[in-house]
Amino acid sequence: MAAGIACFFTNQAVFLKLYSVAVTSTFLFVFASSLVWGPNIIFRFATMADKSIRNSAKEKSVERYCHKVCIAWCLFFILNAGISAFTALKCSDAVWSLYNGGISYALMGLMFAVEYIIRIQVNKKMPSEYSITKFKNNSRKDDYVLCYENTWSSKNYKTWLDFLTASAKVRAFLSDSSRSDCKEWILHCEDYWYFLCTFTALLQCGKRVLLTQNITPSFIKEIKAPGVEFLTDQTAEGAFSISNIIEDSLLPSEKEIRTSPAIDADKTEIFMYTSGSTGKPKAVVQRMTEFELDNKFIISKWGNEFCSRKLVTTVSQHHIYGFLFGISLPFTLGTPFRRKRIEFPEEFETLNDGPYMIIATPAFLKRTVEIEGKLPTSGCFIFTSGGVLTPDVAEQTDKVFGFWPLEVYGSTETSGIAYRQSKKGLEWTPFDNAKIWKGDDGCLRIISPYIKNPEGFATADLVDILDDGRFLLKGRADSIVKIEEKRISMTEVENRILQTGLVRDVKVIALEDRRQYLAAAIEFNDEGKKKFGGVKKLEVNKFFHDFLMQYFENVVIPKKWRFVEKLPCDVQGKKHKEDIALLFEKAED
Repeated sequence: MAAGIACFFTNQAVFLKLYSVAVTSTFLFVFASSLVWGPNIIFRFATMADKSIRNSAKEKSVERYCHKVCIAWCLFFILNAGISAFTALKCSDAVWSLYNGGISYALMGLMFAVEYIIRIQVNKKMPSEYSITKFKNNSRKDDYVLCYENTWSSKNYKTWLDFLTASAKVRAFLSDSSRSDCKEWILHCEDYWYFLCTFTALLQCGKRVLLTQNITPSFIKEIKAPGVEFLTDQTAEGAFSISNIIEDSLLPSEKEIRTSPAIDADKTEIFMYTSGSTGKPKAVVQRMTEFELDNKFIISKWGNEFCSRKLVTTVSQHHIYGFLFGISLPFTLGTPFRRKRIEFPEEFETLNDGPYMIIATPAFLKRTVEIEGKLPTSGCFIFTSGGVLTPDVAEQTDKVFGFWPLEVYGSTETSGIAYRQSKKGLEWTPFDNAKIWKGDDGCLRIISPYIKNPEGFATADLVDILDDGRFLLKGRADSIVKIEEKRISMTEVENRILQTGLVRDVKVIALEDRRQYLAAAIEFNDEGKKKFGGVKKLEVNKFFHDFLMQYFENVVIPKKWRFVEKLPCDVQGKKHKEDIALLFEKAED
């Protein structure tokens, strides 16, 4: 309109000719300003067209690509505006009409076509996500590597086709007329590959899955109700052998291999057993719905870290941490995972053939840094969960592995809640989709998509909520005891003992005889062993008693002491009161 008015009053057609320059300049301003203030307009269009881009492993890669495309369009607009202005001011009407009415549109179409061809090629290199409940038989190429033996360079791989075949074999076994009516299956599998194939087949057949690390006869007897069957790759009475099913059964037909029965994540039932602080197993029922939501957040934050590495783990996949990070997440991203978990620190010495994603417990990291020097784990990334990682062990891990571990705080009931790297402070940052607050009892309360109860979950962890939304853990509520009317935190006593600089690990528990009292089990570090080597136990007891007298009244200082080579802990590195109490039932040497 402005160009038309200018033409009317000046009787000059040049203003009308400059209309195309104005339009192109407007596009240039919009595109260029989005580059400055972000997100760029191409990325906005991309996420509007494909909502799965947001919070995915490829989000950052897509945004980087869109940034480059946006720059390319800005350069095109600059060039186009310049040529349009030149034809308007210096050329004949015929030339102006030819360029602005034809050539410029053809060039724009060419830009679209070239970008589309490049986009197709770029998309092929983008990480793709196919979760356990959403994959199809053609989600990945048949030769795509999912799993490897020992080290990546060994080239002993298991592929996508191997996965489809093994899963089909297990489905055939489960569908046999003699077993098809069985709705619940206990699953224990040390082999991560067997676990993935069997677990997937169980869900595809609509079975309830009882995951357990403990396969002692007494525990299996507790959970194996009538009508419940048992699958394992270990030797166990009354169990079906997974290795026999996958390795020795007949090869399924091509149709059976290429069939991927749908899994309704909302209807899955997965029983996990958590011991909490008592050591007594408790079943927690979970669904793949919440597990995959948890994975989605981890992917949104650290997906590229997984996609650029091979995965190894020290954690049992029968627990939520090991399952999420060692099975579900690498399968979703297509990150190749090691078939067997690392059981000895010395195995890390073989990981010198590329960057690895290491999934470990604090206890295993502690064991490793005690005996290993600098490891050849260049470019590694470490997640840790399942216990307390002290800052000094984290610092030692950085020296040994070359990476300061990223800690994830959570539980079987809540899944992931928060994360931190202690070199940046001891504060925990909640997951973006978690709402936290401090309950009247001083304990942390959580509402998140990973918790089925809409009212959330009440933890037993004492907490301070900071103004910026982060929080500090202050120990567990069940670590508070009353000794002769004096309230005392056993966690605080443990922390004070650690302050001596002579202790690698400590566990304080409350015992009761004629009255309640505290008892402490201590594992010395090298300095402690050096200081107390050959010293009578009574004198060692007195040293710690006198040290604690600086902070506590005599009545609450531990009355019994045990000094051991290693504190007893489970496969997750957790120390249970019942196991520690056994140390005090034994007569002292």
